[in-house]
Amino acid sequence: MKKTHIIGILVIAVAIVIIMSSVGDASTYVSFGEAIELAQDGDMTKVHVVGRLKKDTQGHIVDMNYDPLVDPNYFSFTLVDTNRYEQKVVYFNPKPQDFERSEQVVITGSMKNDVFVADKILLKCPSKYVEKEIQQNTASL
Repeated sequence: MKKTHIIGILVIAVAIVIIMSSVGDASTYVSFGEAIELAQDGDMTKVHVVGRLKKDTQGHIVDMNYDPLVDPNYFSFTLVDTNRYEQKVVYFNPKPQDFERSEQVVITGSMKNDVFVADKILLKCPSKYVEKEIQQNTASL
């Protein structure tokens, strides 16, 4: 075999290993009900859950607990998934900046002892552009 064939085979082998390792880390989007079922079956794979923060009638976040003076690496809140199921979420890191302003939250983690333990929190914050401003700017063009 030529050296170029051997190098080509090695490059392909390395690419396959990289692809397989990234697929192994991929998780799926589920509801809290499905995450609970997975945990009850003993499957501790990480999953994504999409939801909104639980708020009262005035729009204030309910059941959010973060006290950096007591423990800066403990943050908990209640998230309501797309099926309107409420679940307590614990995040063992500081509270993300602008958490209160987020419209939608995507958490990655797994269920442990009736609590969803999040490894990552992704926030979808409201747009800084107001639709009225966009319409005014496009109308003047």
